[in-house]
Amino acid sequence: MKKVVILFVILFLTPVLVDAQTIGNVDFISPFNDGLSAIKKDNQWAFINQEGAIVLNFRNDLVSTKFNDGNYPIFVNNRCLILKEINGISYFGYIDSSGKTIIDPQFLNAQNFQNNEAIVLKLTEEIIGKNDVLGKNIVQYKYYEVTIDPNGNINQYLTPKGFNTILDKKYLKTPPEITSKRISDNLYAIYGENKDWTIIKTINTNPL
Repeated sequence: MKKVVILFVILFLTPVLVDAQTIGNVDFISPFNDGLSAIKKDNQWAFINQEGAIVLNFRNDLVSTKFNDGNYPIFVNNRCLILKEINGISYFGYIDSSGKTIIDPQFLNAQNFQNNEAIVLKLTEEIIGKNDVLGKNIVQYKYYEVTIDPNGNINQYLTPKGFNTILDKKYLKTPPEITSKRISDNLYAIYGENKDWTIIKTINTNPL
């Protein structure tokens, strides 16, 4: 009988001990959001699940958001902000919890999702002429505050006129500010040129 008990312990309890995971030397641990907690180590972030297992390994492109208890990246609607620097300019995109890039870094600024919608700065390029001497097109860049769904589809332009910008790292040393605010599930406050606010109602045309 003793041999049976010992065999049971070896077969069934040993794997549990082997599979137990210990994560040491962690600099910061965030609260759980969407079932995941961000952990920081050596200036990189990873995510663990509620069992303590790392589900997204350490990487240096995750974007932190400022909260009352600290700055850290979060997942909302299975999307987390990432940042990629191109020619000295920051571009924002989103990954899912597996680490797959769902929306390529392309926005001059972006916010976390709320109820399957996020505000981002959509960059556009327009050819307005040509420099015959240099043989190059004259290009004008603008960005718009828009809302997108978790797949990157635009739901609505919050600033239809847009804002002119110079796509140069000397000019865009930091990401342009997002001035529009979400105040309810379908209401946004838009900051105008006259330093006043306009409240608009939006309709999510791409619900999941």
